[in-house]
Amino acid sequence: MKKNKLPKWNLDEIYVGHNDPKIDKDLKKLSKLTNQFIDKWKGKIKNLSGKEISNCLKEYEKINEIMGLLSTHSSLSFASNMEDVEVSRYNAKISDNLSLLFSKLIFLSLEISSVNNKVFKAWENDKVSKRWIPLIKNLRKRKKYQLSPLVEEILVEKSPTGRSSWVRLFDETSAALRFPYGKQTLTEAEILNKLSDSNPESRKIAGKSLSKILKENSRLFGMILNVISRDKYVEDSKRGFGSILESRNLDNDIENKVVDSLVSTVSKKMPDLTHKYYKWKAKVFKKKKLDWWDRNAPLNHSENTLIKWDDAKDIVLEAFNDFNPKISKIAKQFFDNNWIDAEPRKGKASGAFAHPSVPSHHPYILMNYQGKVRDVMTLAHELGHGVHQVLAGKQGYLLSDTPLTLAETASVFGEMLVFRKLLNKAEKSQKKIMLANKIEDMLNTVARQIGFHQFENEFHKARVSSELTVDEISDIWMKTQQHAVGPYIKLDNDYRSLWAYIPHFVHTPFYVYAYAFGDCLVNALWNEYQNSDKSKFANQYIDLLAAGGTKRHDELLKPFSLSAYDNNFWAKGVNSITNMIDELETL
Repeated sequence: MKKNKLPKWNLDEIYVGHNDPKIDKDLKKLSKLTNQFIDKWKGKIKNLSGKEISNCLKEYEKINEIMGLLSTHSSLSFASNMEDVEVSRYNAKISDNLSLLFSKLIFLSLEISSVNNKVFKAWENDKVSKRWIPLIKNLRKRKKYQLSPLVEEILVEKSPTGRSSWVRLFDETSAALRFPYGKQTLTEAEILNKLSDSNPESRKIAGKSLSKILKENSRLFGMILNVISRDKYVEDSKRGFGSILESRNLDNDIENKVVDSLVSTVSKKMPDLTHKYYKWKAKVFKKKKLDWWDRNAPLNHSENTLIKWDDAKDIVLEAFNDFNPKISKIAKQFFDNNWIDAEPRKGKASGAFAHPSVPSHHPYILMNYQGKVRDVMTLAHELGHGVHQVLAGKQGYLLSDTPLTLAETASVFGEMLVFRKLLNKAEKSQKKIMLANKIEDMLNTVARQIGFHQFENEFHKARVSSELTVDEISDIWMKTQQHAVGPYIKLDNDYRSLWAYIPHFVHTPFYVYAYAFGDCLVNALWNEYQNSDKSKFANQYIDLLAAGGTKRHDELLKPFSLSAYDNNFWAKGVNSITNMIDELETL
């Protein structure tokens, strides 16, 4: 597999480079539209009819579309090459300008959330404004957590020099790190990939190198984490949130008790999950315990066989097509139109993500494809997001955004489709390997992410009283992760610094439970799919994705006879994994 055959996205279709004159023209246009919007609507929301609030939100949506496209181009340009000083400066310029403009528009959400029940009911019953009610309801939920208009404006306007600047520092530092590996120096994505190499010595060298460089930079990463946590605590406290998790749950439109139930269920089930599986894997490797760098070690040498990009494309599209041709047709556009940047290269953001852009345009996918089976699964995962974003985009900018919990459902379901396709095609001798790989992916998605969540939870609670040293952060990390992986994985001192490379802790605190939510939900959905009319299920699933942010999780799951409020719901999702481990042990 040659790297030069891997696709790169073409951001010139938005703006031709960061010096495109159209950028400044659009910024001026935005400023004009924003001022006109303020003159027309500020201070008048509480007296608007259904038709008038609808017209107001349409104008607001138009402004946000332009903002979103500028933000997409700048952030993706930065993700493409974080070491380019000029691109970094451009990204900061756009962030500064958009924050200033958005701060002027904050009045709209404040005024909408404050309208009395009589006005709200009138909007709810009006045939024109009715479509905007899900958005309005979400804004009204935030009323009790809102600060004064002036403070809200200041928070938005200062964000580029506050929390966002620390996120930027983390990203640029991570992108610039180089990890010694023999005579080579590798990027973070490349060194992490070596941890699944078939050669035990290669994995050990990679693990030691990863640990060494992260430890050398741990003081800076620790400072970033401390600042991010304090920033969150101060704002959450001023807004009146009752717990460190409550603001994230509000963003995800999910109740505290549902998240608590998920975390509690997975945590209690760790002995039946990671503990049990890694005991089996240690036995396969003829060891009492596995070193932490062997956690994702392949079970045979065949995993070093590279899967060409075109083959990965065919595998994913075929699996999607078997489920529903509409899903495959949407996914195919990402390949045909260069909406994917798959090439690993220096300066590029590590990991993978799907960026929704704006509904009038199209999403983009970033990944670092290196030909492993896990990379094929990552491609399926991100395309699941991409298809979801395309379908939800029909709701328009303001109503297309999906809570993280349900967003991860689409991606994990995409993975499941590809896995089952590959498993059905595999010879008997390969099925054991594939089943083990899938179990590991599910454990990484469910158990490991809940372990991450528990780390965040303990760290943020401890940070309330004072700043934590690197050693104190590492102590919390070791305690929570040892419980997550169990007694059959050795976490030595070299593992103490590995909290430093997890971007979610910085980018989106408490994001990680959404992965576990999505995986357990997909397990439940998959069981329904297996025991239902396949065509009917596929259509219902497409409707779920197309709803975007117009419905809550309880409404979306009702057609499948599933409910996250059911005490046994999460246990069923977890038991699907334990059943697979039981199956593996019999092979």
